[in-house]
Amino acid sequence: MRSYIGLIHKDPDSDYGVSFPDFPGVVTAGTDLDDARRMAEEALAFHVEGMVEDGEAIPEPSSLDQVMADAANLDAVAVLIPLKSQARKSVRLNITLPEEVLREIDAYAEAHGLTRSGFLAQAAKRQMSEDDNPGNVKGYALSA
Repeated sequence: MRSYIGLIHKDPDSDYGVSFPDFPGVVTAGTDLDDARRMAEEALAFHVEGMVEDGEAIPEPSSLDQVMADAANLDAVAVLIPLKSQARKSVRLNITLPEEVLREIDAYAEAHGLTRSGFLAQAAKRQMSEDDNPGNVKGYALSA
């Protein structure tokens, strides 16, 4: 199981905040240290699962030396947070599409904050789900 460095920050009159240098923008907080670690495990697992679904590569964990070389991290306490979810491995593939379809896919994905791979994965899952559940429209079962 991989572990990532979480940085715990504590200001007076605040909860214990946790950030992840390997995942900029992923932050969480807890009322005490144990709660902060629990919340950090959940936030990390949730974020990585989203990256996997979007077809994004999961970074290798940075070393403590790499993290602490950034002066902005020196006021935090570094802790190891295990990645509890079993992130599925992404597989690279080669496909052929008409050029116009590829342009439309890329435009749609970009407009919706997705990667090309993430969009194609979501579209495939949605189609398979609809095929497995005939009569369902956007998650709602139709009744006679």
